[in-house]
Amino acid sequence: MPTTTSTIHKLISQLCPKGVEFKELGELGVFYGGLTGKSKNDFSNGNAKYITYMNIFSNISINTEVSSFVKINVNENQNKIKYGDVLFTGSSETPYECAMSSVLTTKINENIYLNSFSFGFRFNENITIIPDFSKYLFRSNELRQQINKTANGVTRFNVSKKIFSKIKIPIPPLPIQKEIVRILDSFTELESELESELESELESRKKQYEYYRNELLTFGDEVEYKELGEVLLKTENIKWKKVSDENYKYIDLTSVNRENNKIEVTHNINKLNAPSRAQQIVLKDDIIFGTTRPTLKRYTIISNEFNNQICSSGFIVLRANKYIVNPKFIYYILTTKSFYNFVENNQEGASYPAISNSLIKSFKIPIPPLAEQNRIVAILDKFDALVNDISIGLPGELKARRQQYEYYRNELLTFGELVK
Repeated sequence: MPTTTSTIHKLISQLCPKGVEFKELGELGVFYGGLTGKSKNDFSNGNAKYITYMNIFSNISINTEVSSFVKINVNENQNKIKYGDVLFTGSSETPYECAMSSVLTTKINENIYLNSFSFGFRFNENITIIPDFSKYLFRSNELRQQINKTANGVTRFNVSKKIFSKIKIPIPPLPIQKEIVRILDSFTELESELESELESELESRKKQYEYYRNELLTFGDEVEYKELGEVLLKTENIKWKKVSDENYKYIDLTSVNRENNKIEVTHNINKLNAPSRAQQIVLKDDIIFGTTRPTLKRYTIISNEFNNQICSSGFIVLRANKYIVNPKFIYYILTTKSFYNFVENNQEGASYPAISNSLIKSFKIPIPPLAEQNRIVAILDKFDALVNDISIGLPGELKARRQQYEYYRNELLTFGELVK
């Protein structure tokens, strides 16, 4: 990679030795919005493709092979995406995930629309910027730092279009853009091959574990089944007006790592700065499950470190009646395919799906004797530890490769600004 960066430096010294021109987005193009005036029915009987929030969030290039449809009437005036457009997600739970970008890098010959929770940016025709270059540029550290500063909010964060239009981007000469794209495309391909091999190994180990887990948690008619709500104790919300100045750790949706189901990042809050969603008191051995976008599988069991702390109302808090059920047994039930299918089939909302607490509590679980539950939990704990040992090593290698890639990508996309 150092050899390739020196190639870029040579091109810069030849084509723009005094620096690269920077311009504000407001000077370079126009913003447009996603779908408007649509009802839930329009998304169940659609005739035209639209780009979802997650399509933008998960891809630096838009995936046009989509199966999401919306009903568009003849003569209806809705914005359509075009080749080269940069699409952005709208609001998010954190400022760092606001306005994630994805670029339409393939030419399309059909009308495709944009979901209502996102917005687009279209460069003016006289601006020479390659879509494959902008797909990397808008995800670079420099641009993400500028974008993060446009986010405002407390529990959900939105970007200000007015401030967003002030974001400055570099416009290097086309030969430099092409060379950067060539290098990054090549590096991305190599990285993908390595990731594929490592992820394949990790996936096979996880499948093996999941198979044994599902076997252990599958019962016949010999075991009594109860709705989850029947084996839970009542939980409590905090009364902020009645508490002292004590600080609490706040567990937001993004606090739970979806890979290892651990709480990794919390914020200190008190009655003066607590966000409106900071409502639920959690105790040791409670299980919390994210009911907003529930198929993202944000769940964990509360450890002693977070006993008597606060979690977002975006979670359901499951407090086991320990005379009936082992809390860890419930935790493992949430990992099963049958629970995932139940959540997937019962979530509501096309762009911002969620499932109600009452539906979660109606899910039926097997209740074998406590001694049998304890035996199963002990076995699964050992399996879990073994998989985690493997999971730590392989993802660590993946993380190191990604960091290496990001470092060189940011190096290639950082320019000195031309001073006029």
